[in-house]
Amino acid sequence: MDRIDDTLFYLDGIYCVLCSWKRQTIISIGIKKMVPSAVNIGCGAGFSGDRVDAAIPVVETLAKKEGPKYLIFETLAERTLALAQKHRRKDPTHGYSPFLENYLRPILKKCYETDIKIVSNFGAANPKGAAMKISEIADQLGCKNIKIAIVEGDDLLQVMSSQDIQNYPTIEGLEIGDNEVVAANVYLGARPIAEALSRGADVVVVGRCTDPALVLGPLVKEFGWGEDDWINLATGTMAGHLLECGGQVTGAYFADPGYKDVPDLANVGFPIAEVANDGSLIITKADNTGGLVSAQTVKEQLLYEIHDPENYFTADVILDISKVSVLEVGPDRVKVSGARGKQRPDTLKATVSIDGGWMGEAEMSYAGPNALKRSQLAIDVLKNRCRDIKTNNPIRFDIVGTVSVHSGDNEETTNTHKYPDDGDYRIRVATCGHDKEIVERVNQEMLSLYCSGPAAGGGFRQHLTDQVQTASILVDRNKIVPKVHFLTDYA
Repeated sequence: MDRIDDTLFYLDGIYCVLCSWKRQTIISIGIKKMVPSAVNIGCGAGFSGDRVDAAIPVVETLAKKEGPKYLIFETLAERTLALAQKHRRKDPTHGYSPFLENYLRPILKKCYETDIKIVSNFGAANPKGAAMKISEIADQLGCKNIKIAIVEGDDLLQVMSSQDIQNYPTIEGLEIGDNEVVAANVYLGARPIAEALSRGADVVVVGRCTDPALVLGPLVKEFGWGEDDWINLATGTMAGHLLECGGQVTGAYFADPGYKDVPDLANVGFPIAEVANDGSLIITKADNTGGLVSAQTVKEQLLYEIHDPENYFTADVILDISKVSVLEVGPDRVKVSGARGKQRPDTLKATVSIDGGWMGEAEMSYAGPNALKRSQLAIDVLKNRCRDIKTNNPIRFDIVGTVSVHSGDNEETTNTHKYPDDGDYRIRVATCGHDKEIVERVNQEMLSLYCSGPAAGGGFRQHLTDQVQTASILVDRNKIVPKVHFLTDYA
């Protein structure tokens, strides 16, 4: 047939092609992806153990906004993940964020009812376990048919042997050697998160991913940014970097009385990023909360953990913030612009966690008249006693209340002449090593001071914890294949 004419027109997000074929008119209808004018993304937690109520005012604020809305929880650090792996070994049903329920129960129903999507790295060592727990909470709250997606593929031990991992050189120069590999996890990027959201996920659970990917994933989904759209990917990564630590960008960890005063720090509001489809970015915070968003708070967070401002490597893009502009555009509103991006690296960073042996620490208090001299005498006794312990382990001695924070391991503790003899002091001994009995013996020497040390010691406490060491390696990204599953896939 001969095509005579065609017309393309749009109607409420639907595109229609009107074609005329010799006296026949055919209408072809398809769906056109409508790009939102802006996306709002709030942060509910910046680390494992962050305030469990911080997300509530963020959700209340997001619920009132138009357009796509997201809430992220960043609760995973290198050590956090290693400890999660240990917990999973003891109990296969555990190994996800221990604070998951505390964070989600107060806000999950509100998010579901107001179409606020949740993206989190709650999964840690067990994303499926986290998803199952979220599903349980959702059922209890009456969130029927909630769609929970799981992003997997970060666990290197699923695709490599421990021996292969041990043979990789580490960025830090640490020799992994024959030490047991407790965990090895790759930092995934934003693409699988975007895929999960595009497939209708209400909640996305990830194990290890880059912190900014929690924010970049929703932006990629909403704006359709391509894999080589380096400028926009850089802006989204910068937004994620500003949000990833929660209250740090809104006055928390910033406050320094008399120099950098922050109003109502006890109720600091967590941040919200407003990202427009032209790549512009504004950082603000939850309504009716304390804290502040200023050029200074944003600049401090922008530089956080950035060694080279021109080359901040992530899984999705190399971010360059060297030309970034920070401008206050209103109360608690800061515009950040000028991010530049470079082609993503060919490798992905992975954190390898190895068995670090044991750490022991023990403490005792001395107070009242002549307390400082009694504390010094107690330290002298400990040093003499510890010389009889056959070990090469480092042993540290502190008199807390003097210069303990700034003193180095094995540094003398007698340089205390500027501190009053009468006061309140706490002595501390700490050591680490793979021989648990030796570590316990050092702790025991502190306990023995009750009756075999200076007068009036008390308040003994001790801790014995198994340690994990971490190191970083770089792996070929082609070896890593992230996968998106929905909890219903396992039914």
